[in-house]
Amino acid sequence: MIARMKRLIALFLLLFSALPCPVPAAAASAAESEYAVAADGNVWFYSAEEEESRLFLIPETYYVHVLNVGETYSAAEYLINDPPYRKIVGYCRTQALTFVDFVPARPYLLRQITVSYTLPEGGALGSAFDSIERDFVYYGTRYEKGQLYFYVLSEGTFGYIPAEEELEFERNDDFLVSAGPAEEEEPPAQGGLSPAEIVVICLACAAAVVCAAFVIRGKRPSSDAPEF
Repeated sequence: MIARMKRLIALFLLLFSALPCPVPAAAASAAESEYAVAADGNVWFYSAEEEESRLFLIPETYYVHVLNVGETYSAAEYLINDPPYRKIVGYCRTQALTFVDFVPARPYLLRQITVSYTLPEGGALGSAFDSIERDFVYYGTRYEKGQLYFYVLSEGTFGYIPAEEELEFERNDDFLVSAGPAEEEEPPAQGGLSPAEIVVICLACAAAVVCAAFVIRGKRPSSDAPEF
């Protein structure tokens, strides 16, 4: 009986070691991610892989679609082709981006601004065009010699317009609550059992029943037991 119990224990340990162990979710890496967020207001969008080609600062908490990850610069695109918006392709510094392992619900800041131009002294001869309004698609900002500029698109042309103050916009903090490079796997809910734990408990119960059966089967009535 002891030999049988040893074989049973060995079989139980073998089954337990064969159970799959959960593997912690790995953080998103640059190589496997398709989107990256400007986690702060210091992520530049470049037209080429050189510092002198910087165009604008990506709006904080919004994303670029990463096309190719490089050691220093990553090829990326920003915005969409849906008039009046137009996708722009360029580069971002790889180390400045925060790569995520999910597809954001609203990756880009879709924003249009209206600028009014008023001619000095009412224009010539009281023209009806003394004041002109024009719509632009907003991409981002940059400062040059202390002056704030917006990088914009209008009627198929990209360029800068001077601005007096930063543009206010709604933050997009999806990356803080969905998934990100610093996010840790949540522990299992209290009071619940994983499938692996349920299997282990069932095997333990089955082993206990078999052991009890061996013990009962091995018992013999004592010599002084009463007979009927």
